[in-house]
Amino acid sequence: MASNSYDPRSLENGIGPKGSSKEITRHHNNNHHHHGRTAHNMSSSSLRKKSDLSLVSKVPWGLLRDVLANLQEVFLGTKLFILFPTVPLAVAARYYGFGSAWVFALSLLGLTPLAERVSFLTEQIAYYTGPTVGGLLNATCGNATELIIALFALHKGKIEVVKCSLVGSILSNLLLVLGSSLFLGGLANLSSKKQTYDRKQADVSTSLLLLGVLCHMLPLMFRYAASIGERTTDAAVATLQLSRACSIVMLLAYVAYLFFQLKTHRQLFEAQPDEEDGDDEVSDDQPAICFGSALTWLVAMTAVIALLSEYVVGTIEAASESWGISVSFISIILLPIVGNAAEHAGAIIFAFKDKLDITLGVSLGSATQISMFVVPLSVIVAWIIGITMDLDFQLLETGSLLVAVLVTTFTLQDGSSHYLKGLVLLLCYVVISACFFVLRTPLSMSMTGGNGNNLGLQPGNEVLRAAV
Repeated sequence: MASNSYDPRSLENGIGPKGSSKEITRHHNNNHHHHGRTAHNMSSSSLRKKSDLSLVSKVPWGLLRDVLANLQEVFLGTKLFILFPTVPLAVAARYYGFGSAWVFALSLLGLTPLAERVSFLTEQIAYYTGPTVGGLLNATCGNATELIIALFALHKGKIEVVKCSLVGSILSNLLLVLGSSLFLGGLANLSSKKQTYDRKQADVSTSLLLLGVLCHMLPLMFRYAASIGERTTDAAVATLQLSRACSIVMLLAYVAYLFFQLKTHRQLFEAQPDEEDGDDEVSDDQPAICFGSALTWLVAMTAVIALLSEYVVGTIEAASESWGISVSFISIILLPIVGNAAEHAGAIIFAFKDKLDITLGVSLGSATQISMFVVPLSVIVAWIIGITMDLDFQLLETGSLLVAVLVTTFTLQDGSSHYLKGLVLLLCYVVISACFFVLRTPLSMSMTGGNGNNLGLQPGNEVLRAAV
């Protein structure tokens, strides 16, 4: 077979022919949209970089050269590679008994490049499995860090840490990520006065987010109404049952959303290729590593994320006491900001390039995934392992979530944006952050193994702290 021939099946998965003309590649891109990559998993590509080391190419042994090239691509193929040393430092700090605050900080920093690499590896696997399987893999691994932290916190009985970290991730994506992207993107494109985007994807995501807020508000209102009638114990049981029913509905809605995204309306969510990348960025026409390597590294990275997540959950109270800030502030503000820094940076970079459709796909897609998948899945997992967790995220957290979703919905309703819209979202996030910062939580209230105390409530608010 001639060297410039190609198998059409390779194009189905977005693998261009070696030595083929630009016309063939462009034709393929226009018809298949880069193997169905969504805007959500394109955030990792904005942080990829060329990692060519001349020493690797000079290694005489083929197998060793391939192994070194693989390691180079995985560890040096990201602009966040400078944070990888924090992973062994966190393990060493835990092993040698350094302060818990150091372990917490190093573990949190170590999660940042790992989360970006998981996104990169799922994208690599999608080259070989096709867009549908790749999309399903991204749907489960896209927010692997939040899910793993939630599972470890559930295992340790820290229910309110789970709730606050998940609410914080949604708030961060809707207000901080989207706000900073619209603000900085608007400033970077002042000459055009405004940036435009396709409203259809935003409408779908905000509709699901509103459904998620409803499922959070109903248990809260139900418990509050029942508590006024002095039926607190019955209200707790009924609220738990209602939360589990709502969680099942949310998961079914998320499955329908995946079918909508990956099958019937895939064109709404596929990201357009970036044709203006500089020389320092990597072409996405072909996979960077083979399928076996990508799968192996994905398992390994997930295992390391699990280890660091255990460190984070185990040291969060000690870090709170050492730094003099509440556990609620760490869970709602610090965890999402640092843990999702890679994804956040990707969204901002695309806003700078006037590609708001990708920015919205990253921020709204992540918020929708957490709200409609990670949150209800946590409730179901807690139900399976015999731990009591409901969807009553308490008044302050639920109110903040409602405001964030409503403000975001109104901001995106006209299909255009400018820096002032982004500034409003950012200021909303600043006000909410200040609220949780001044809310002092006693250390004894941070763990909720059986008492049901809420992180954000003061001792006088007994009505909203009914036993779960």
